[in-house]
Amino acid sequence: MHTNSGDYMNININELLNVVFRALISLIVLFLVTKLIGKKQVSQLSLFDYVIGISIGNFAAEMTINLESEEIYGILAVVIFGGIAYLVSILSIKSIKLRRFFMGTPTILIEHGKILQDSFYKVRYDINDMLEQCRIKGYYDISEIEYAIVEANGELSIMPNGSNRNVTIKDMNLKVEKQGLCANVIIDGKIMYHNLKVINKDVEWLNKELKIKGKKIDDIILSTVDINGKINFYERNKKGKILNVLE
Repeated sequence: MHTNSGDYMNININELLNVVFRALISLIVLFLVTKLIGKKQVSQLSLFDYVIGISIGNFAAEMTINLESEEIYGILAVVIFGGIAYLVSILSIKSIKLRRFFMGTPTILIEHGKILQDSFYKVRYDINDMLEQCRIKGYYDISEIEYAIVEANGELSIMPNGSNRNVTIKDMNLKVEKQGLCANVIIDGKIMYHNLKVINKDVEWLNKELKIKGKKIDDIILSTVDINGKINFYERNKKGKILNVLE
């Protein structure tokens, strides 16, 4: 069907503004409801969370583009579903039975190197699905696997058998430095004064470190200090090169 370009000039401005207003309202409501439900990545969603998310998205879309419906109904639907999701999350924290019902439970596919066929029917997995996930995890030979478990979110967790597990620092009886979170003391050429105070450092100390490395603060996109007091400087990538780490 051919559309005359002049038809676009006949768009109802009031309807257009109404859509913009509804879209902004939808965004605000979705943001608030998402904050209420909590912070989960898509890969961490349970089946219940996934259903709730799809439903809320549909309500928001309908509220935005269906100008014949009252926006308050869409807002109410989003709030109700968000409230239900929040209530279920609270109840699931307090009740193991409800947690298992709504969030699901892990299922063992391989135990002591043996494939448990009945478990595949339970989680709707087939051998090819498992082999694919094993390859993604870096296991091309399932004889290297002691346990393979499908988590409640569908992710496959693998425990290698003793002869194929990674060697650890403890195995090698090596002494290691303390580990912890790094403090960001420069971000995009700006000093993070609060972070310096938290690690008991000051601007004078930071300027001294910069002087030792022969760098200006404007040249640094990120600088971090680890728990052992070691400072790293990451230069700005001005010429499309990989950022350098100056220790």
